Amino acid sequence: MSYQRTPYRAALGLGGRLTPGIKWLLIANFSVYVLQVLMLRLTGARMDALFGLSASDVFHRLYLWQLVTYMFLHSPIWLTHILLNMLMLWMFGTDIERAWGTRLFLKYYFICGIGAGITTILTFPDVPTIGASGALFGIMLAYAMQFPHRQIYLWFLFPMRAWVFVMACAGIELFNLLGLPDGIAHSAHLGGMLVGYLYLKRAWRLREFWREIRWKLRRRRFRVMHQDDEHYPYH
Repeated sequence: MSYQRTPYRAALGLGGRLTPGIKWLLIANFSVYVLQVLMLRLTGARMDALFGLSASDVFHRLYLWQLVTYMFLHSPIWLTHILLNMLMLWMFGTDIERAWGTRLFLKYYFICGIGAGITTILTFPDVPTIGASGALFGIMLAYAMQFPHRQIYLWFLFPMRAWVFVMACAGIELFNLLGLPDGIAHSAHLGGMLVGYLYLKRAWRLREFWREIRWKLRRRRFRVMHQDDEHYPYH
């Protein structure tokens, strides 16, 4: 996967015109949300029981589809859950889809979402999980790697570069993960970012991945010398 090192420029943090993949993801998520609300109000049934992510269902009942379907479920009680997730999808996903193309973007989206789900059921097997946040944190990471110098406004007030914004979000998630339980799947968020990073760095190609790490470590040992430096070795 190649990355575009764009020059520093200000951005409103808005995704612009909808791209095909983003449009269909929005339609799918909002359609499932409406179905969740209708089922809950008319029958009292929750779709989470069958389509939410549960470690016992995946491991013991082999409900493997939950690794995908949980991404399309959101809390039918809290409307802000799906609204914030879909806002993030639009803000960060549209530029990534334009740069990569719809097929690669959707592939990456589902890889991050499934990876986040696996991380969650391995670290917190007793906690059911729903929501697209794991995949979205992977998208945020890709945005920071693709457009590291884009300016983003945190809470629409504080400007910062994209890579700083994403690293700050990762730090907050790690802090919350190590703190008291708050009902939010912070492990899924971090898992989505980790899986996304490993995928973009092609970590499954172990020799290539290790070679890049060694090159970065060795690069720090070198120092650029100037002729006016008193330790410059040539005269």
